[in-house]
Amino acid sequence: MRAIHIEDLTVAYEENPVLWDIDLDIYKGNITAIVGPNGAGKSTLLKAILDFVKPLSGRISIFDSSLKKNLDKIAYVPQRSNVNWDFPIKVFDVVLMGRYKEIGWFKKPSKIDKDIAFNALKEMGLEKYIDRQINELSGGQKQRVFIARALCQNAELLIMDEPLAGVDQYSEKIIMNKMKELQKQGKTIVCVHHDLNTLKDYFDRVVLINRYLVAHDTTENILNSNHLTKAYQEVGFDETAA
Repeated sequence: MRAIHIEDLTVAYEENPVLWDIDLDIYKGNITAIVGPNGAGKSTLLKAILDFVKPLSGRISIFDSSLKKNLDKIAYVPQRSNVNWDFPIKVFDVVLMGRYKEIGWFKKPSKIDKDIAFNALKEMGLEKYIDRQINELSGGQKQRVFIARALCQNAELLIMDEPLAGVDQYSEKIIMNKMKELQKQGKTIVCVHHDLNTLKDYFDRVVLINRYLVAHDTTENILNSNHLTKAYQEVGFDETAA
């Protein structure tokens, strides 16, 4: 079954083209990397899937239905650079936000909700930081907090924008071990990724883009082809918002 189906997707910011005519299927149960040079449209692709940006044309479906009908099945982890880390909030409260779809914004969390949040923190090795302010943590710890928040949603599809960017090796190992565990549970994980050297260690499949879809294949086939060279040699533009 398809987790994500994208057909004829084109996205532009003002008059600047970011993605052109993308046709792509991402199937359930895989850990898939979205890879490409800076400005290739990787983050924009995630934003289009989540309806954060409106495409000029194209159609996107989630689990062969609309995004609206599947919101409760999706968890999103944004780039750390897009988060205001100075906002005064404790680690536990950040993670508990992952339960708000279940409990509602104006209701108090139950003991079950709090237990789920604590267990998610524990799974990410952060239980001793439960009462810390989020801005007191390291980069890798902050990333694990946001992944713990996503875990609280018990989502079928996890969409993450550079979850390993700027994290230490210890955090990277914890994050990817958890992703492998979720995959064994039948979950689907899609990540924007920047380190080509770790593709074969962490990902089953690679979506390679540079404004258009260069290739989508198993990680082994991508690494043994000339697609990476083709994608990274065709940079020739600067779209920092992508």
